[in-house]
Amino acid sequence: MPRYALKVEYHGGPFAGWQRQKDQPSVQGVIESALAKLEQRDHTIAAAGRTDAGVHALAQVAHCDMEKPWDPFRLSEALNHHLKPHPVAIVACALVPDDWHARFSAVARRYQFRLLMRRATATHSKGLVWRVNHALDIEAMQAGADFLIGKHDFTTFRSSICQAKSPIKTLDALTVTQTDGQHGPEACFDVRARSFLHNQVRSFVGTLERVGAGAWEPDDVKAALEARDRAACGPVCPPDGLYLAGVGYPEDPFAGA
Repeated sequence: MPRYALKVEYHGGPFAGWQRQKDQPSVQGVIESALAKLEQRDHTIAAAGRTDAGVHALAQVAHCDMEKPWDPFRLSEALNHHLKPHPVAIVACALVPDDWHARFSAVARRYQFRLLMRRATATHSKGLVWRVNHALDIEAMQAGADFLIGKHDFTTFRSSICQAKSPIKTLDALTVTQTDGQHGPEACFDVRARSFLHNQVRSFVGTLERVGAGAWEPDDVKAALEARDRAACGPVCPPDGLYLAGVGYPEDPFAGA
């Protein structure tokens, strides 16, 4: 059975997350339903990351197995036709080896978070950003973020229902910058690691927001990390504003797509 890698973009608002649900809409579910329109059977796809309800993707990666050979471009076009009207799009498709796996072949994942700083309610960007009604100190947030980079026990920043076997992860990068967005100034978080714990990025952002607001000092982030205690974490921010922005592989499967 030929295997195809899919680069997927989606708005997470209407979905209960990536993973297929029995009684709620999911991104995996609508893609598998679209595949069933092309080959009438049950389909199971795998993805690099299982995003939560309300989390978006700019470049999620999944793979599917087909019974007959498809031209990758025609497969992506056919899927996009059957994905309508869901806010899900296949933006690239490539034939990959049979042993290539969207999740287990991945060596890096990148998330971005958008935090809108303005008093007025978000309108056009509602659901796409987390809005706070005060300015944030970007330099202070970066100083706090620097304590998190490297290999650590991230128990503090791990959901209590996280199923990962170990809380020890290596965070490759966490940068905080300010941009002038179309609807106001935004604090933008860029986070990179091989893999993440459940709610880890949202725990980072919620904690660093407290630093930016002046409620925490940057050193408080270090103390929270070293506590290895979920109770030491700052608030977990909402999923609005969180994007799976990219997945890295030893060789880019979409290089020629």
